[in-house]
Amino acid sequence: MQEVAEAPATAPTDGRRSRWTEHRRARREDLVGAAVEAVRLAGPDFSVDDVARSAGVSKTVIYRYFSDKDELIDAVLERISQAVLLPRLLGELTADRGDDRAQLRAVIAAFVSLIEDEPALYRFAYAQAGRAGRADLVAATEHAVATALGGLLAVRLTEAGRPADGAMTWAYGVVGMVQLATHWWSGDRRVSAADLVDQLTDLADRGLTTLLPPRG
Repeated sequence: MQEVAEAPATAPTDGRRSRWTEHRRARREDLVGAAVEAVRLAGPDFSVDDVARSAGVSKTVIYRYFSDKDELIDAVLERISQAVLLPRLLGELTADRGDDRAQLRAVIAAFVSLIEDEPALYRFAYAQAGRAGRADLVAATEHAVATALGGLLAVRLTEAGRPADGAMTWAYGVVGMVQLATHWWSGDRRVSAADLVDQLTDLADRGLTTLLPPRG
């Protein structure tokens, strides 16, 4: 009788490789956190030495996980976007307050407070804007917030039976106005943060009030 060859056993998962991959990911995340702290302490022109001191390691360790400073900067920008900027801004935007002005003011106040709370991170992100070969964190944040705001405006218009064509135009107009005015204010400070929020809210709300249907 001809023997039937047994199928080869499935190779066991390499647990050590999985643990090493997870270790590298976690270690890299720790170093990105240290780099964010280095930006806070040393400013936008932080050095890899600053990151090493913040992490309590040598520069050699940093370069085991990042090919160069540019790769580290990209990782820092991604962390600032995902852990600092967007959660606060989008969180305020999606909170339903039942009042358009109150919701608009909350988002504007959140952006102004971010600059007050994290001036070094804001200056760092803005300094990287538009650099060749690098994601523009400022533009990406504006896009994310404007897209979310445009979606809310479109819903309001659609529910009222009106065309929603202008929703994204108005959203980008509001976001661009707030971003540019706040950037000017960050270096001028001729008015208080509270006054800035009130002034921007007045301008944005009065414009949108003429365009949006009243809440039912």
